[in-house]
This record gives sequence, C-alpha cells and structure tokens, in this order.
Amino acid sequence: MEKLLAYLNSLTKEARVDFVMRAGTTEGYLRKAVSARATLSEGLCIRLERASARAVLCEDLRADVDWAHTRNLMPPSGSAEAAHA
Repeated sequence: MEKLLAYLNSLTKEARVDFVMRAGTTEGYLRKAVSARATLSEGLCIRLERASARAVLCEDLRADVDWAHTRNLMPPSGSAEAAHA
C-alpha cells in the first residue's frame, strides 16, 4: 500500500483525478484505505495496476493473493483473447 501512496503523491492533482477515474474509485477512498490498512478487493487492485500503467502492481496491494496463478490464466494484453474478454 505504501507504493500506492507514493504513486498518488507523485501525481499532479489533474493526473490523480484521471487515475482514480480510470480505476473506478476516488482519491479519498484510496487515501483512507491506505491509512486504515484496509484490504482492497482483487478487482480494484487489477484496475489500479492498469490505471497506473503497472507503476503499482497487484502484488504491492495484496500480498495474500496468488497473483502469479491469476496472471498465468489471463491472456496477454493486446492478444486476440484479451480483446474479446
């Protein structure tokens, strides 16, 4: 979660608004979750990774999830399978 906070703090206000909108959440929710050490949903972790262009990885947010297994099940981005998912 520290990586998420550092990433948020590195962005301009405009970039933070864009980031949280693309992730489908709010800056306030993320900051509260970090300070409360809340557990983010797997779906939100994936959206945050995508919205940050992998600057913040799912593994940074939820070490308790077997992301390696999940990544092996997902088609590579840009592939025909990913386009139809």
